Amino acid sequence: MVQSDVADYSIGAAALAGQVEYNEHLQQAGEAVEVLPAPLAHFDDGVKIDESVEEWHFPSEEERRTLRRVPEKMNWATFSIAICEFAERFSFYGATQVYTNFINHRRPVLNDGSISRTGAAKDSGQNSGALGMGSEASNGLVTFNQFWCYVTPLFAAWLADTHWGRYKTIVWGVVVAEIGHILLVISAIPGVLDNEQGAKACFIIALIVMGTGTGVFKSSCPVFVSEQKKVVQQTVVTLKNGEQVIIDPALTTARVFVWYYLMINLGSLAGQLGMIYAERDIGFWLAYLLPTLVFLLPIPVLMFFNKTYVKLPPTGSILGTASKAIGRVLRAHWSWNPVRCIRNFKSQGVWDAARPSCVPEAERPVWMTYSDRWVDELRRGVKACGISIFLPLYWLCYNQITSNLITQAGQMDLGGQPTELVSQLDPIFVIVLVLLFNLVIYPLVDKYRIPFSPIKRITAGFIVASTSMIWAAVLQDYIYKTNPCGKHVGDSVPHLNAQGQPVMGANGQPELCDQVSSSLSVWIQSGPYVLIAFSEIFTSVVAMEVAMLMAPKNMRSMVMAVISTLTVAIASAIGEAFNPLSKNPLFTWSYTTFACLSFVGGIAFWFTFRYIDREQEQLNLIGQEGFDAEQGYEKTEEEKALDRAEKLNPNANKNIIRGLGESSRTGVETEKPEAGTAIGNDVA
Repeated sequence: MVQSDVADYSIGAAALAGQVEYNEHLQQAGEAVEVLPAPLAHFDDGVKIDESVEEWHFPSEEERRTLRRVPEKMNWATFSIAICEFAERFSFYGATQVYTNFINHRRPVLNDGSISRTGAAKDSGQNSGALGMGSEASNGLVTFNQFWCYVTPLFAAWLADTHWGRYKTIVWGVVVAEIGHILLVISAIPGVLDNEQGAKACFIIALIVMGTGTGVFKSSCPVFVSEQKKVVQQTVVTLKNGEQVIIDPALTTARVFVWYYLMINLGSLAGQLGMIYAERDIGFWLAYLLPTLVFLLPIPVLMFFNKTYVKLPPTGSILGTASKAIGRVLRAHWSWNPVRCIRNFKSQGVWDAARPSCVPEAERPVWMTYSDRWVDELRRGVKACGISIFLPLYWLCYNQITSNLITQAGQMDLGGQPTELVSQLDPIFVIVLVLLFNLVIYPLVDKYRIPFSPIKRITAGFIVASTSMIWAAVLQDYIYKTNPCGKHVGDSVPHLNAQGQPVMGANGQPELCDQVSSSLSVWIQSGPYVLIAFSEIFTSVVAMEVAMLMAPKNMRSMVMAVISTLTVAIASAIGEAFNPLSKNPLFTWSYTTFACLSFVGGIAFWFTFRYIDREQEQLNLIGQEGFDAEQGYEKTEEEKALDRAEKLNPNANKNIIRGLGESSRTGVETEKPEAGTAIGNDVA
């Protein structure tokens, strides 16, 4: 092709891509069209495209170094998905908060001598209960529920990526989970509780059904909310005050996940607080009914915003091809010599073995039908999953807020409040800290260009979580020193005096150590909850952000499932191995162990992934217009224009492109399609 042909095609491609992009944004953006650059605002359908469209452009290296970056304003579609997440977390945590008492204890005897039909303890001084299956069965079923809820998203993520798409997957997740909630309510109806075996069977079925729906919903919801942004590549725009800024999708994703995580914690806080008292004062049927009613909310919300959502179609299964490509890379660089193996996989061209351009055409396997750019995206997906390697060590610390720390609270002076109330400090502080970081701290970090990258933030989260466990270990030691039973506080063993004789209670019976507590106020325990909340802002939120930035579009649900669910399930399994430490007098060692694991995990995470900080800009730009993923440099204007035309209209007639190019270059108007005219298989 001669140079003049390249010029014609590039100019024509620029005009064609500008028209198509503008039409698509008009259809998709709605009110959010105001985020687009001003030069496009005066165009109407069918008006001739001129050179001013070039003012809306991909930033150059100089602009990326000097211009301020801003996120896109959140739209109503994004907010509606966050509302659905609020309802799901309210229903999930509201129901699961009372599982232990429902399974473990029998229905209590009330003050009038009758058995509570609803399982509510009211003011009897006993624990609420229903099934009476004991602590071992209770722990087994609760653990199974946790695993089930965090394993099912893996299959659901594959289903969303390959067959259903994320919107349909979310809708089915809501329907299935709602059926599970209804079964929970049925299992807690007083008449059903009278038939103990029937209530048990109904409850176990409800666990499986609701856990399935929860996993299906959670596999796609975080990905779907992040895909609602309208500006999907770095774009230089001019604000009303004349300042040029870069709309950065990475910042948009960060802001979306911060507010998304806020809704998660609002929902969980409201659900847990309400159901604690519903269980105690009314009964389990109300503690299950309220979450069931709240989870009806996503149905009308998803229906109302159906046509406004950005719905990326399923791309088909890539797991087989991806596995073969990764296997080819492993075979090319594997060595039984550990030093040589590590050196091979750290080499610059480690992925060349899977690139079609590096394999002679005669030697390419049949399945190698992808492009080099797809290999770069696969590399991003592998790195995104790789970040999760150390996350279970973080979740080990986080999981203590629903297990050992609640036990620790029961060993302290509660001041007449429920033991579970202290655990609500975590979502409360998360909500406050999300607002603080999003509205104050992060804007200051951006303003003064402080290098607090995602990898640094995740590392900080590990260290802060470790500090929370140190606080808990020191506090546990003081609890042992400030109660009459020493290291047996809370145990069902006789309270002995200094002479080794049983201490008699007011009823004339020997007093047990589970009837005494430390003189320390339970509010001293706020330290670990505050620190865990800090660590969530750094690690949990940012890990989702990094995963979304690095994962290719056709692997996002699977990567998110690995980051947000599988790591929690693995942490639960590891926690079971340390379960023998979760008793007196070993609680101090338990917290110390988790503190050490989180600290070591944070340091290992930093040394393993610190290179991502150096490559983050390049990783974020892969797949965006104007950046060559293979060479790592900014493309020329001609290359940008051709890429835009090919991306938006892969089947466009070349003569139409040539005609548009000739018209834009010479000023002679030629016949061209108006907005809405079919070009190939697309619509301009």
